[in-house]
Amino acid sequence: MQHTEPDNLIFGIRAVIEAVEAGQEIDKIFVKKDLQSELSKELFATVRGRNIPVVKVPVEKIDRITRKNHQGVIAFISPVSYARTTQLIPSLYEEGKNPFVVVLDGITDVRNFGAIARTCECAGVDAIVIGQTGSAPINADAIKTSAGALLNIPVCREHNLPYVVNFLKESGLSVIAASEKAVDNYDQIDYNKPIALVMGAEDKGISDEIMALCDEQVRIPMRGNIESLNVSVAAGILIYEAIKHRDL
Repeated sequence: MQHTEPDNLIFGIRAVIEAVEAGQEIDKIFVKKDLQSELSKELFATVRGRNIPVVKVPVEKIDRITRKNHQGVIAFISPVSYARTTQLIPSLYEEGKNPFVVVLDGITDVRNFGAIARTCECAGVDAIVIGQTGSAPINADAIKTSAGALLNIPVCREHNLPYVVNFLKESGLSVIAASEKAVDNYDQIDYNKPIALVMGAEDKGISDEIMALCDEQVRIPMRGNIESLNVSVAAGILIYEAIKHRDL
């Protein structure tokens, strides 16, 4: 079987350093677990303080991705340029908008991520906020599933998601959590205000830390035997309920 490498790959320590210094948008960097050299120290110093995930992995994992002289380091170029929530929200207010962002907490399935992004773009959501770790990558599959929406909507990838959710609250957004345990049904609250809708992973839901920051919780009532919807379907229902209120 012919070995094929990803098109978005940079390999070799110096090449990755130069890409980072040049401002290339990097999705993540894989580094061999026991990598220790002067050049690797320069790499870590270059990446420090930047919004780039660095993952230490067994060298075998890197070897499966590329057979070229990677020196224990490969980087994946992101197909999108990430926005910063702290810059985006003030600009939305300056434009006279009523901000509506969707926060994805721990959604790792690429297809769900892409489907939610497609709904967000179609509905006119202002931005999607994801965590730097524990989130689905924005790769070719995600872009395909989103029908290109990920190329047309701001995505904010943040190192500290709870901090950013708190920033949204302090910026005047009402943070609404989707939860099976909520008392209020999704159509019983007011969405016609600045809002951040938080969707959690299907298996774990929204993290306790982020849930504690949410102002309201809503549920979608289940009438069948299955207890929950696919997260992308649930997101679609809630997003368009919000749009219905905001269009009145």
